[in-house]
Amino acid sequence: MENAESRPDTEVLSVHECWKYLRSSSVGRIAVVRGDSPEIFPVNYLPDEGTVIFRTGPGTKLDAVMAGQKITLEADGFNTYGTIAWSVILKGYAEIVTKVDELQESAAVELSPWEPGAKGHLVRLTPAELSGRRFVISAPSQ
Repeated sequence: MENAESRPDTEVLSVHECWKYLRSSSVGRIAVVRGDSPEIFPVNYLPDEGTVIFRTGPGTKLDAVMAGQKITLEADGFNTYGTIAWSVILKGYAEIVTKVDELQESAAVELSPWEPGAKGHLVRLTPAELSGRRFVISAPSQ
C-alpha cells in the first residue's frame, strides 16, 4: 500500500494547512461506529476556534456523541483547476453545546442544516488528532 511518503507528488499537510483547508470548505463526512460497523454521514460544518461545529437531530450521530465515542470528520476538495486535491481528517470527541452564551457567540448562528427536520443539537468536535495531505491529480495508471 502506498503512503504519502512513497509518492513524490503527495505532501503531508501541517496543522496550520489542515485548518486552512477546513475553513475553505463547509461539507464533510462524519464517521461513527454503530455496533461493529462504521457509519458515515454527510454534514455541513463550520470551524470555530480550533474546533468544528455541526448540527444534528436524534439518531446515530447524536447517539455516538452522547455515548462519548470518538468521532471522525473528513473533508476534501481541490483547486480551481482540478489539478491538486486535498484531504483532511479530524479525529476527536464531541459534545453538545448547551450554554446559551456559547451558542450565541459561536459561528453556529451561520450554520443552517440542509436537510429538513429537527436539527436542534449543536455539536462541537474537538480534535485529538488532525492530519491531511495534498496531492497532484493524475491520470489513472494503466
